[in-house]
Amino acid sequence: MFRHVVLFRVRDDVTGPDLSAAIDELRAVGEAPGVTAWTIEMSLDTRKGRIVVEDGSFVDRPAFETWRAGDAHQRVAERMAGLADWWVGDWEADVR
Repeated sequence: MFRHVVLFRVRDDVTGPDLSAAIDELRAVGEAPGVTAWTIEMSLDTRKGRIVVEDGSFVDRPAFETWRAGDAHQRVAERMAGLADWWVGDWEADVR
């Protein structure tokens, strides 16, 4: 299994409607072949600002690489680049 976690720190000037549209797009990009679990949520902890949590699991690394290179991911990454800074954690997880 391949894990992919992103924390998006939303810029302070981003409006609620713009953020909601981006969250909808992030949720939709998880509906792809090879994705086994996909969660997009706002963090409950707002001490450091508004944080969107993306937590995904993929069948394997090749499935992730195909997803990452896809048009839907490219579009949402471009949208998020205009709204947030982010930190990514990717790793291959043992399934036991």
